Amino acid sequence: MTRIKRGYIARKRRTKIRLFTSSFRGAHSRLTRTITQQKIKALVSAHRDRDRKKRDFRRLWISRINAVIRENQKKVYYSYSILMYNLYKKRLLLNRKILAQIAILNRNCLYMISNEIIKIPRRLNSGKVE
Repeated sequence: MTRIKRGYIARKRRTKIRLFTSSFRGAHSRLTRTITQQKIKALVSAHRDRDRKKRDFRRLWISRINAVIRENQKKVYYSYSILMYNLYKKRLLLNRKILAQIAILNRNCLYMISNEIIKIPRRLNSGKVE
């Protein structure tokens, strides 16, 4: 039997992994075993942090809305939770991202929304006003 020279496919796989980790520091971009470990670790972190980013932005939006609502001079709403409760009660489904943008760019608009929530009478199924 003739001798088979191995290594083309394995070398191709390793160079692909090496390109992924080429910007890492030290042995994490040079040694094959640590390269594969660091690639797995990087992909796990990226997957975890994609979900984490959604949580972080939601917390940021909530804190922005709460800060603007609490500094209102007229004290219509004292907190974020009361505002959101009344928004859902009146069936005004504005998401937190949009509310946070309104709170930062145009505070008076957010105050107008909060004042209008109080004025809108809620209708029951029988047509009577609550």
